[in-house]
Amino acid sequence: MALVVSLLFLGSILSFPIVKRFGARGFLPGSALLLISAVWLLTKISQIKQFGYVKETYSWIPEIGLNLSFYADPLRLSFATLTLVAGAIILFYSGWYFDKKDESRARFSSLFISFAAAMLGLVLADNLYLFFVFWEATTVLSFLLIGHKYKIRASRSASIQALVVTTFGGLAMLVGIVLLHISTGQTLISTLFRFDLEVSGLAIVAIFLVLLGALTKSAIFPFHFWLPDAMAAPTPVSAYLHAAAMVKAGILLVIYLTPAAASFPGYTVTLVILGAITMLWGGYRSLNQYDLKLMMAHSTVSQLGMLMMLLAIPHDAVRQAGLLLTFAHAVSKAPLFLIVGIIDHHFGTRDIRELSMVGRRYPLLAIAGVGAAGSLAGLMPLIGFLAKESALNSLLSYSGSSTIVMFTLIAFIVGSALTAAYMTRFVLGSFSKKNDVPPTPTSRKSSSLLLVAPLTFVSIALAAGFLSTFLEPWAAAMSGSTETTLKLGLWHGFSVELQITLAVLIVGILLGMLSLRLKSIRSQRFENISFSHGYWRLTHTFDLVAVRVTAIAQRGSLPWYLGIILAVVIATQVLTETAFELPQMTFLQHPAEVPIAILIVLASIRAAQSTTRFKSVVLVGVTGYALVALFVMLGAPDLAITQALVETMTLITFILVIRKLPIKIVSNMKIVPKLVRIIISIAAAVIIGALAAVSLAARQAPKISDAFAELAYKFGHGLNIVNVTLVDIRAWDTMGELSVVVAAATGVASLIFIVSRGDNLPKMSRKDARSRVQKQLMRVLDPEDETRKSEWLLAGNTLQPQRRSIILEVVVRLIFHALMLLSIYLLLVGHNAPGGGFAGGLVAGLALSARYLAGGRHELGATTVIDAGRLLGVGLLLATVTALTPLFFGEAALTSRWLEINLGFLGQLDLGTSTIFDIGVYAVVVGLALDVLRSLGAQIDENEENRLEEQPEVQSR
Repeated sequence: MALVVSLLFLGSILSFPIVKRFGARGFLPGSALLLISAVWLLTKISQIKQFGYVKETYSWIPEIGLNLSFYADPLRLSFATLTLVAGAIILFYSGWYFDKKDESRARFSSLFISFAAAMLGLVLADNLYLFFVFWEATTVLSFLLIGHKYKIRASRSASIQALVVTTFGGLAMLVGIVLLHISTGQTLISTLFRFDLEVSGLAIVAIFLVLLGALTKSAIFPFHFWLPDAMAAPTPVSAYLHAAAMVKAGILLVIYLTPAAASFPGYTVTLVILGAITMLWGGYRSLNQYDLKLMMAHSTVSQLGMLMMLLAIPHDAVRQAGLLLTFAHAVSKAPLFLIVGIIDHHFGTRDIRELSMVGRRYPLLAIAGVGAAGSLAGLMPLIGFLAKESALNSLLSYSGSSTIVMFTLIAFIVGSALTAAYMTRFVLGSFSKKNDVPPTPTSRKSSSLLLVAPLTFVSIALAAGFLSTFLEPWAAAMSGSTETTLKLGLWHGFSVELQITLAVLIVGILLGMLSLRLKSIRSQRFENISFSHGYWRLTHTFDLVAVRVTAIAQRGSLPWYLGIILAVVIATQVLTETAFELPQMTFLQHPAEVPIAILIVLASIRAAQSTTRFKSVVLVGVTGYALVALFVMLGAPDLAITQALVETMTLITFILVIRKLPIKIVSNMKIVPKLVRIIISIAAAVIIGALAAVSLAARQAPKISDAFAELAYKFGHGLNIVNVTLVDIRAWDTMGELSVVVAAATGVASLIFIVSRGDNLPKMSRKDARSRVQKQLMRVLDPEDETRKSEWLLAGNTLQPQRRSIILEVVVRLIFHALMLLSIYLLLVGHNAPGGGFAGGLVAGLALSARYLAGGRHELGATTVIDAGRLLGVGLLLATVTALTPLFFGEAALTSRWLEINLGFLGQLDLGTSTIFDIGVYAVVVGLALDVLRSLGAQIDENEENRLEEQPEVQSR
């Protein structure tokens, strides 16, 4: 099962280039993949019959109970088959739905298959947390599919609204899942919801939070408004997500919950009432629509309310009828959406006031429409008739057992009448001849293959109507019952159920015909108090509040931002730290710490008092180098090396930035703001210092770092605990830090390179570089030949004479290669000696900085032709591949293997897979340094040169 889900995600990636290349025919492989996946799952029926289920479990994060657990029983296998088969049919339809010139269809196919994979994962997931992962995956993918026409404002708004509402419910559900895990100690759905849950305050809160997720996903009142607005999506999206797949996720969750949580106070009543409100309101709104797609959308909301109402009743027969009705709705509603799409394609309109004579001109289309509408309304001999009859029969059987079942029966009858009414409105409005409307002209020709999908769905609905003997045990198996309580059949005599069905159909048809005669039975007053209107008012209010808060907080002043941050830290920490006592501390371990501390304090004070930016930066650097001395005295050479390198690189970066700023720091601040700043600064220093002390004192459990020395040697095969920790023991942390570094580098580059992060620095080829070096060597060998001119740096002669420093050029020429060798040395020996990829990368970055500072931007371009972005990408890729490769060999991620190399008199070199990870770290750090130098250095230099060329009078001055 996990393999099928993975293959579908892989197929979604491959679908993009296939559709891009083959157009409409490119949809066929994706459709076939979904269909083959369904057939493969159906081969598990024999195992399920024998054992009751099929299960797969793969360890992922067992510490928190998160494993890749997949589970298939009759219920989940049925939902999985529905997801895949419906997806295959609709994807086939999509190939001929989109225009040949539509370049976005390749992206659509990829997202569609990804959604099918996520939905399949949600259906088969047995672990609550894994279920949530797929739940949110469907939310994100539905957002992308609804917003497929992202250039249209209505499409963007609808996708954002769907995302906000369903994400709100998803986050509430996550809290409920965590509470449910805490209260029961279980994370497996197959175990957790098999028996009645113990009623407790925590469990009640958990269940209702989980229900909130189901209500938002299935568009149940008061969250019903997002689904009709989502009809801005392409028709295949509406047919799949909002009829056959995504909205059924909430229904599936309620199916899981009802047997175990029905005894919880308010559970059944809440779902029945909310379902009834949704059903009635959706039916009323559907009868007021002239747009066929909106009519289908509101009718979908109505049907979802009906399903939610039935499936909340804790009676086996009602549950089986609700399950059967769920599948009947899917195979009936999906073709209705597809038919609306065909009408829109053929005639360029979905307004029933403009459609006339459609049925006579396209009889197959009309047959499909009448069949799908008849199944939804409950006409014999379609599956909808069997489902409605079984629901009526089961509710009538239990109607005397409780008031809530009687209420459900009455609401179901009224909802069924509304269903017949809006299906009558759909059929007559779409296909009938209207006396006052001329025959609707065809706006464009569409492929006849579009009819294949809706006719297939209607054929399934018709065939299922004659398979009642098969449907009875199937419904029982889905409900988990050993007894077949439903008595399905097309004819049981002139029973009470049949009489109610006939009465419902007659009333519904008359009501539907009446709704076509009335212009509108909708009041604008209802529009203004609708939940959709309330949502937009609420979001608009949030926008206004955000603008005002931003205007106050985001004032463009860095001191203001720092002041707010520090003030919040002070306010939050004062209350917590007073609850702890300060520990006994040793304030002095070495006499030399006293002068170093004094130096740090004095440098800090002088930096705050400095009136020039350069001086303040240098003084701040003094505090950093003083920390290097402290690290050395405390026996932390790795930290000392890293701190020194970082401080130097930071100093260079600061200097590159401040050269474009005024030299003087002008401050006309009054005495009161100065005092406020002083108070905040002192308070922040005291609070943060106390926080560090209290944190150490509050520790109760032993430190995990106590075992690092042994772990570094045994499992990391290294003597340098710091480096082994970074690339092995806690390499996941380093992975996150690498991502932050890449993001920071991208941010720095984006500030300067507006269009692209690439620069236009002159690049020197290897041939030119060798030629230049050869000339320099000839100058050394033949110093009397004055015709030969040499430069200590490759591009040193590009600098203006007054900006050149021969001493600096000579020094850089002498130390550059030594620094690069040192960086590689630190990289390779870091596993057993001070160093590592981070320190080595910083040394290489300083070497590149020296070349730039000595020879300018042309020298930087001549030094390296590697693009910084590619270097960052290669580094991150190396680290990621190293982390994931062990998984393919059945081991945990980042598992290390090493090789010992004897270098003779040079000693022994230990190389391992963690070294490859460290090389990735090295590449990312060098890429960051190169990005800083090219953006804040070379590009600003070029901009300044261009400005001077455009304004020669400035240069002369």
